[in-house]
Amino acid sequence: MNDETRGRGPFPNPPVIADEVLNRCRETGDYRPVLFEWYNFVGQVCFRLASLRAPALHPLQPPHFAVLFGLLNRCARLMLSNLKLSCDADNRNGETTVIIDRCLYESAIKVLWLCKTGSAENFDSLIAAGLQTELELRREIEAHIAERGGDPVVIEKRMLASISKCISSSGLSEQQIKAAKKLPDLASMLTMVGLSRLEYVVGQRMGSHHIHGTWSSLWFHYIDVADDGTFELKDKSAPMDQNEYLLALIVLRSLKAFVEFVVPAGSIATSLIEMLDSIEEEIVEIHDEMVAGDYEVA
Repeated sequence: MNDETRGRGPFPNPPVIADEVLNRCRETGDYRPVLFEWYNFVGQVCFRLASLRAPALHPLQPPHFAVLFGLLNRCARLMLSNLKLSCDADNRNGETTVIIDRCLYESAIKVLWLCKTGSAENFDSLIAAGLQTELELRREIEAHIAERGGDPVVIEKRMLASISKCISSSGLSEQQIKAAKKLPDLASMLTMVGLSRLEYVVGQRMGSHHIHGTWSSLWFHYIDVADDGTFELKDKSAPMDQNEYLLALIVLRSLKAFVEFVVPAGSIATSLIEMLDSIEEEIVEIHDEMVAGDYEVA
């Protein structure tokens, strides 16, 4: 990243990596010290972009814009959680960071999908998909109240009020929620924005192992196979893998789509895109060093 891209407006300066740190990474093949700094920087940029509220931004309906900056805020905070988990005393939280990775990936893809398609119907579908669960919960609570033939108890009254507030803040009526177009699955979202099936399998399907506790997840993080073939508890997990930090690249892709969608074409939008591109170039350069030799014939 050149001097012109450092400290643009409200954004922090990008990390400056000392030569001795980078050389040590090259010697060991462990680039986590460098990737940690860039991952942290992308998280900060993500939070700053989520905070944009200029009146010249794309005239989205308030709940639709809230979906975007809410998802970006979620991405930034999930990245912060991973940073905290990966810099504890012995960095042995790999089984937890991969769960966060899966949540981070899905949130970033949803931003990318919403911004690339630019469809108000898609925003409504995403909002309605969550609220349909709220409606179901309300029906269950009201059914229990009717079965008793009495008034709601304190906790029921509190839950019903919370559900009503959540629904009313969405800008959608109960009828609109029920009639909303079904939200596509993540595989379809990736296809719509031009990403490959491989990216879906790696980012979503493999990540889902750690959400659901499949055999692959248990084998990787929670059980050991002894020499005699018996199974034992794995008492310590691995550290956060250096490849996990590369999720910063999908966040950057979503941030670029967000800027292109909400910031009017002009010098500000151009400057922001150039900044994001320059960050991506730095991380890709580190990645290329990491995988040098991986694609040689084994």
